[in-house]
Amino acid sequence: MELDELEEELEKKELEKELEEDEELEELEKLEEFEELEELEEELEELKELEEKLEDKLEEELEKELEEEEEEELEELKELEELEELEELEEELEELEELENELKDELEEFKEKELEEDKELEEDEELEEEELEEEKLEEELEEGETELEDLEEKEEEFEELKELEQLEVEEEEFEELKEKLEGIGEDEELEEETELEEEELEKKEFKKELEEDEELEELEELEKLEEFEELEVVDEELEEELEKELEELEEELEELKL
Repeated sequence: MELDELEEELEKKELEKELEEDEELEELEKLEEFEELEELEEELEELKELEEKLEDKLEEELEKELEEEEEEELEELKELEELEELEELEEELEELEELENELKDELEEFKEKELEEDKELEEDEELEEEELEEEKLEEELEEGETELEDLEEKEEEFEELKELEQLEVEEEEFEELKEKLEGIGEDEELEEETELEEEELEKKEFKKELEEDEELEELEELEKLEEFEELEVVDEELEEELEKELEELEEELEELKL
């Protein structure tokens, strides 16, 4: 009985111990759990902090990436804008080149027109000079003709005077002969001689008149020939001058073309 009691007591004690141990264990477990909880909480806090830090970093990185992307996009936009501006500038340059070419063409046309106008002016001036020279020549010819006419008139007057003087002299001689014949009272032979002499005198006068007319005609022809030769010389000089002027103009034109 005692053994049984002892055993029972022992069992009780063991049970108590076990209970105590269990309680301690529970407490320990609780403590451990509490500690673990605290640790876990600390870890959680640390994790939260880490998470926050990571989030901050992520945000920063995201912001950086976004900024970089935005910068890249901005650069691309700028490049695009620059490209567009370049294209516009190229188009404007092409338009300006076209305008420049058009202006050059217009300038060349204007220069050609000016050259043509200068040529026409020079030709007009040359024509005017030629016309003036022709007018001068015509005036000189008219003056020469009037001088010739004056000379012819003077020659005619001179010849008439000469003829009158000769006639007067011959009449005087004839009167003297008549007086001599009448004074001496010669016969019919003398009268015939006087008639013959008169006829001879008339023939001589007629011959003289013919010779004088021929000489006058020859003189007129000579004067006309001289004037014609002078005019030919003047024409040749004018032609030479015109040829020289034409050569000079051709040289100037070649220089202008060069």
